[in-house]
Amino acid sequence: MTDELIKKTACEIIDLLMTGEVTPTDLLDALETRISEVDPAVNALPTLCFDRARQRAEAAQSILPKERGSLAGLPVPIKDLTDVAGVRSTQGSPIFKDTVPETSDILVDHLERNGAIVYAKSNTPEFGAGANTFNEVFGRTLNPWNTSRSAAGSSGGAAVSLATGMAWLAHGSDMGGSLRNPASFCGVCGMRPSPGRVATSRGAKVDSTLGQDGPMARNVEDLALLFDAMVGEEAADPTSLPHDGTSYLDAARSGWRPGRVAISRDLGITPVDPEVAAIVEAAARRLEQAGITIEEAHPDLSEAHDCFQVLRALSFATSMKPLLDAHRDLLKPEVIWNIEQGLILKTEDIVRAEHQRTAMFHRTLEFFKTYDLLLCPATIVPPFPVEHRYVEECNGQRFDNYIEWLAIVYAITNVCCPAISIPAGFTTDTLPVGIQMVAPPRAEGRLLSGALLLESTLDMVIRTPIDPRPGS
Repeated sequence: MTDELIKKTACEIIDLLMTGEVTPTDLLDALETRISEVDPAVNALPTLCFDRARQRAEAAQSILPKERGSLAGLPVPIKDLTDVAGVRSTQGSPIFKDTVPETSDILVDHLERNGAIVYAKSNTPEFGAGANTFNEVFGRTLNPWNTSRSAAGSSGGAAVSLATGMAWLAHGSDMGGSLRNPASFCGVCGMRPSPGRVATSRGAKVDSTLGQDGPMARNVEDLALLFDAMVGEEAADPTSLPHDGTSYLDAARSGWRPGRVAISRDLGITPVDPEVAAIVEAAARRLEQAGITIEEAHPDLSEAHDCFQVLRALSFATSMKPLLDAHRDLLKPEVIWNIEQGLILKTEDIVRAEHQRTAMFHRTLEFFKTYDLLLCPATIVPPFPVEHRYVEECNGQRFDNYIEWLAIVYAITNVCCPAISIPAGFTTDTLPVGIQMVAPPRAEGRLLSGALLLESTLDMVIRTPIDPRPGS
């Protein structure tokens, strides 16, 4: 029963829940068995809360499936940057290694009202900093396609849980590609939505748009299913958008087709591994077989590095200076560096970055008057050795810091566009590579439909779940 259930899509599981052929408790039993079998090899879900989950599953089973919410009792893991009431929530930091919050983030409350059952926290780097999932509390999360390689980050635990069948759907978050990078490295899907689509509890800055929470899944339809359960206004998040009634699962299945699609190897701002670039271009060109015009183009994003580095540093300083003052000895070097970079910013630096962001945003809006979608790599390299803290160079170019290798995703963060990473193919070493698809702001329906079309033309070149595969 376990093997049969974990191989099904989330949409198939929802159908089984709705007909009563399986119960939420059945799903928890299957997950607990699967986690015991495979998680020791990858360390994706270090915190489990099955007692809490079973209590909620039993309550869900006392009412009709259609009355449980759109997820109908489907289990979902939550990234360990987001609080779940009564569950150890560490943020990947020794500072919070024993923290058990009394209340949940409003995102978790929202998901639970829509029928999600939380059974685990997924691993993340400390405070989500750095696109390689390791921390001093739980250690490294390993890539299931080759356990000597990184799962990327910061939603690395979420991506690995999906790829190995320890989750049907997973919550993630993304500032500089933290949903998109691990999706690419692990052969699954991850979408960063437009700012405001998904409400979250606000901390030091109530109007931040750099970091966004979003859905992860094994395929596009499942991702849209979870997104439907995540969207909507919450009073505690003043940036959140009202739900306009759109079903994003229906939008994905609508059959909408782009007329003209742009493709870029590098967005004009970053080196890219030649094999990655070739795999992504070959995947994009498959759309030509569907009669879609593909042209090499990208918006002018030339200020992306300076803009993002400044605004990210400002975000770290705003939210984490008290932790630096009180617990400097417990913070990893990259986090200390990022906070200190923010603390030395001048007003003119911040003003320049905001002007750069606005200029890039308007140029991108103008770009999307010509093109329906933009395609480019989701990461610039294949999965790298897990002991490397980050990518130091690519294609002969050395990077100045631990963030710069993420430009191909943080450039899109700058301009507030929704973006999704879906599997594009394998390297010669059988490591997954993802393709990033970008749509205009608030055009998630178009994005999901386009992603489903591309996924169908590629015929799911990367199939999950898999058992972890040792490598060297």
